[in-house]
Amino acid sequence: MNINRLTKSFRFAIHGLRYAFLHERNFRIESGVALGVLVLSFILELSLLEKSILLTMCAVVLGMELANTALERVIDMLKPRVHPYARIVKDVMAGAVLLVSFVALLIGVLIFLPYLLVQL
Repeated sequence: MNINRLTKSFRFAIHGLRYAFLHERNFRIESGVALGVLVLSFILELSLLEKSILLTMCAVVLGMELANTALERVIDMLKPRVHPYARIVKDVMAGAVLLVSFVALLIGVLIFLPYLLVQL
């Protein structure tokens, strides 16, 4: 792969992240939470394994939100009027994001709680 194609690929990816951040409220919220989680993981001096798990979960949640956004835009293009199946697809994808977010929250609680209890 030549360097120009690689540069273009990165530019497109950054454009997609920028779009999601500017136009998707949930992506902004999840990005803020992810940043807070990462900052707190360094303040509390978590282990490398714990930081890695939290970083992975943040990436999974944000990645799912990006996939949800992309799928919603495709459905909106194909079915501008809400078709019952289009609604189901959107709801299922939103459910997937919710499920991953809930698991990430549980993992965060399991990792952070012992450190926070020691601080009390």
